[in-house]
Amino acid sequence: MSIRPLHDRLVVKRLAAETTTKGGIVIPDSSAEKPSQGEVIAVGEGALLENGERRQLDVRVGDRVLFAKYSGTEIKLDGETLLVMRESDVLAVIENIQ
Repeated sequence: MSIRPLHDRLVVKRLAAETTTKGGIVIPDSSAEKPSQGEVIAVGEGALLENGERRQLDVRVGDRVLFAKYSGTEIKLDGETLLVMRESDVLAVIENIQ
């Protein structure tokens, strides 16, 4: 099954949460926060402007993004949990991860 977001929305797959701290302490699943980073897997056609034209999105498929803790709407698709959010919910695009 595939999903195509509308207008200025995008579909994001959360990245795996960190399970240990920098000091080596293991964080149990029950107290770990949901990650606020994800990979964009689908984008809409762009925001519809008043003059009928579309504004292209700044975010592209494959971008790694940072978003607010309670952004978007969680959906389950083929057993996988995804987020559908507006482009304005994205705080930053993370570049040059090594």
